[in-house]
Amino acid sequence: MTNYQGTLYTVSAPSGAGKTSLVKALVARNPDIKVSISHTTRPIRPGEHDATNYHFINNTEFLAMLEQHAFLEHALVFGNYYGTSEAWVHQTLKTGVDVILEIDWQGAEQIHRQLQGSIGIFILPPSQQALLERLNQRGQDTADVIARRLAEAKEEMSHYVEADYLVINDVFDTALNELEAIICGRRLSIASQQQRCKKLLEELLAQESL
Repeated sequence: MTNYQGTLYTVSAPSGAGKTSLVKALVARNPDIKVSISHTTRPIRPGEHDATNYHFINNTEFLAMLEQHAFLEHALVFGNYYGTSEAWVHQTLKTGVDVILEIDWQGAEQIHRQLQGSIGIFILPPSQQALLERLNQRGQDTADVIARRLAEAKEEMSHYVEADYLVINDVFDTALNELEAIICGRRLSIASQQQRCKKLLEELLAQESL
């Protein structure tokens, strides 16, 4: 266990804004960042794997965990439950590792109320048309589901003001660089560096003459 605490980031966005792709690319570049694997009651999609994309459980199991206060946050989204394991998040942060939660604005709101020092990032598409095109290109949802997601997107996007940082995902590489810059900036803050470099700072400021 290290002598410093990792930082918890929430990344929120409307469906189709590219949140998952950006976070996946960020972690590929920075293997010292971990993404929390949420529990969900939604059906598994083609190409997904249990305990890799999500912990897929049924409603009974989810509600039992909820009664045991096992979730740091939870939400009902499009008729399915999603929740973040409280024990896993706290244990990982204690090792000095930064953690990212890919969650909707409701979950992010719960997190920031509970955990002082957590950082909120919101990702928006460059236009409504781009959002529609991306939802269609995924090929994962029916026309009815896409229509519902678009109808709710405006309400979701209005909550960007509650985050600490805003990234517009127009050009993917640019958005990825901006996301990475947020993480880097946080790590270089005085508060973070005082924890991470405590021994070095003490040695540099020691009274002994060179």
